[in-house]
Amino acid sequence: MPHVVFTSSLERHIECPQLAIDGETVRDVLDAVFADHPQLRGYIVDDQDRLRTHMVIFVDGQPVKDRKGLSDSTRPASEVYVMQAFSGG
Repeated sequence: MPHVVFTSSLERHIECPQLAIDGETVRDVLDAVFADHPQLRGYIVDDQDRLRTHMVIFVDGQPVKDRKGLSDSTRPASEVYVMQAFSGG
């Protein structure tokens, strides 16, 4: 099962437990997370179920390419990291 990790910067705002979740795509994994933790949905995806602009997700060290459909594949041993995207200098 893919392992989902939320960064500590998100934990300051909302409870984000690390989980092992079944899913073949990032969308599958997030939907399973949201089923158990619905309060996370509005923080991570917008009202059209697209990844919010201030969020970023990495699967096995690579940023997701499909921010709209979240169709990037996951493997049973995948590490999925969900974090806020920071900018500035």
